Amino acid sequence: MTKVTGATTALITPFKNGKLDEQCYADLIRRQIANGMDAICPVGTTGESATLTHDEHKRCIEIAVEVCKGTSCKVLAGSGSNATAEAIELAIHAEKSGVDAIFSVSPYYNKPSQEGLYQHYKAIANAVPDLGMMLYNVPGRTMVDISADTAIRLFDDCENIYGIKEATGSLERTVELLSRRPDFAVLSGDDAIDFPILANGGAGSTSVTSNLLPDLKSEMVHKALEGDFKGSKALNDMLYPINSVMFCEANPIPVKAAMYIAGLIDTLEYRLPLLAPSTENMKKIEEVMKNYNIKGMK
Repeated sequence: MTKVTGATTALITPFKNGKLDEQCYADLIRRQIANGMDAICPVGTTGESATLTHDEHKRCIEIAVEVCKGTSCKVLAGSGSNATAEAIELAIHAEKSGVDAIFSVSPYYNKPSQEGLYQHYKAIANAVPDLGMMLYNVPGRTMVDISADTAIRLFDDCENIYGIKEATGSLERTVELLSRRPDFAVLSGDDAIDFPILANGGAGSTSVTSNLLPDLKSEMVHKALEGDFKGSKALNDMLYPINSVMFCEANPIPVKAAMYIAGLIDTLEYRLPLLAPSTENMKKIEEVMKNYNIKGMK
């Protein structure tokens, strides 16, 4: 079982004329590899997984595996759903495709109890017992919080559940998890607080901003993991303005706009109900981007 940690990117999904732009997607992954990312995370929140068809979701995973094959970059693939049977189907496909590990978002909309969350994740873990699995906690989107007690219970009871992507925005949650289970791999899911989580023993980050600045984000994470907390904090502080503006509207609206401004994607397309940023926010994004050297910007 592979435990994927370190500097990871929550990949955007590029579209062209309403369809998945496979060539652009592969190019974006190659850029991540070239700039030192440890893993890429296809079809999560940033990848607009909620509006992809199942065939598109599966194809994104297949492309990620194809491009990363033979490199040091691993694939930590999204396989979540609010229906346990669908999440299991996606997890099994991911495993068959050759991913290194999966992450699975807490079931959204139906607001399960903590026992429901436990049974949901246990069922997925049991369906792919040889595949490393991370929980993904983002209550601001799902309206349900995977409590520390539930996360630890799953970590203790399921051998292949090795970590959690924490996007609660709570540093205290990370402190609690790691104080109770030091071997639990906690990945930051909030760009602005990557450094504090890493400094407290976090095992990495899953970044939105690294779509745009993979070189700086990978360096920031690696410095912290190597014990250079001063250097890591300096980078995290320097990245704060871009981390902040990436959430001026719902993710992935701003980061996709930034990638388009940089010429890294050919078309600025979203799936409804998402739309391009307001004119005001587009200007904010452009202004902040001027302060960074974006590799590959056209």
